[in-house]
Amino acid sequence: MGAEEAAPCRHAGAPPVDVVERVSRLIRSLGAEEALLTRHGITVEEFREALGPTIEKMRGSSSAGVGDRRQFMRGMLRHLVTSGLVTRFEEPQYGDDTVYRLSIPGMAEDVAIIQKGCPDGAHGSTRWLVPDWAGEAYLWWVCDSMKYEPGSHVHKGVQRLFQRFSDERPDQLAGVIFHNELCGGSRRLCPKMEHAVTIDGRETPPPCVYVMPDRDPSANEWNWNGGQKRVFPAVLMKAFGIPAEHASFFVGDVGYRFIGGKRKTNIVSRYGLARTTSHRS
Repeated sequence: MGAEEAAPCRHAGAPPVDVVERVSRLIRSLGAEEALLTRHGITVEEFREALGPTIEKMRGSSSAGVGDRRQFMRGMLRHLVTSGLVTRFEEPQYGDDTVYRLSIPGMAEDVAIIQKGCPDGAHGSTRWLVPDWAGEAYLWWVCDSMKYEPGSHVHKGVQRLFQRFSDERPDQLAGVIFHNELCGGSRRLCPKMEHAVTIDGRETPPPCVYVMPDRDPSANEWNWNGGQKRVFPAVLMKAFGIPAEHASFFVGDVGYRFIGGKRKTNIVSRYGLARTTSHRS
């Protein structure tokens, strides 16, 4: 099965790869259509020079900005506070890394939420620091890209994360979360909508949460079959009406192992009792 099986959701109406490639070829071929360009008041040279910046501008206008992502995160965290599950949260200051600090009853240390965009690039997967005060730290991918299916995005991020998992720096992640305002909407269909709650006027399903393994330099596999315990995922699921005793049915795992000198990755997503999807690579 493909990497898209790393998450249970799918994009609705996302064009097939071959269609995207044909449209790409069509756009680039317009540079040879001098008569067509002239009718629109553009020379061939102007078209070729402007093509790259135009694509970047279109990409930027269709993607959520940093402010939009922060607004989404604020809404999610306010919901945790109003649900009585989080005592308070501290927002990052302008110019700082986008790290939120959550104080949770019953947890001796605070939880860090490190907000990132899509996980398929280095910035979204490997460029982060866990604060000294964090008892558990989570990378939250607020990704609105429809370039890949959600599971493929998760897979790409998890593969990159092994670089940080295996290095000698002391900080490590307790887990990763994939969720943004597209989740549960018409463009990103979610099978967990029966547990959706209203946040900022939008019906929002529970996030996809994956528990990361703890380091053990003497081992050759880490959380391969699940079982790594964390506290915050159950708190997060409770905000969507899922009791603590059922939280494990909605929390996934990331596992790594070495076989014959080759690294393997196992990603499991859970979205209800006996409802799982997974991808091994």
